[in-house]
Amino acid sequence: MNKKKFEEGYKKRKKVLGVKYVNQAIKDKNLFNDDFQNFITINCWDKVWNTKHLTDRQRSFNTLCILAATNKWDEFQLHIEGALNNNCNLYELKELFLQITLYCGVPTGNECFKNAMKVFKKKKININKEMKKL
Repeated sequence: MNKKKFEEGYKKRKKVLGVKYVNQAIKDKNLFNDDFQNFITINCWDKVWNTKHLTDRQRSFNTLCILAATNKWDEFQLHIEGALNNNCNLYELKELFLQITLYCGVPTGNECFKNAMKVFKKKKININKEMKKL
C-alpha cells in the first residue's frame, strides 16, 4: 500500500464525510475489510477526489446524482452530509433533487427529499430558518 496516497485520501475523506465517520470506519478495519478500506481511501478519495479539475462541491453534486440514480440511499444520506460539509446550500440541494426527479422519475425524487429530511433532522437543521438566510 502506498502510505502517502492513503494519507492524502484519508485527509480528503475526513474533510468530506466528517472526522467521526471516517475515524470509525478506519477503527473498524479488520482482516476481512482492510483491503477494501485501503482501496477506497486511495482510489476514491485520493486518485479521484483529490484531482484538480472539479471542486469538492461539484463532486458532491455528481455523487448525489449517481447515488440517487442507482438507489443507494444509505450512501446518499452520507453524501448529503458531505455536500453540506462542502458548502452546498439547501437551495442548491433542492434544485439538484428537482433535476434528479426530472431525469430519474418522481419516486427517485421523492426518495431524495425524504432522505435529505432524515439528514437535516439528524443534524438538527431548521430548514425554513436556514433557507431564509440564503
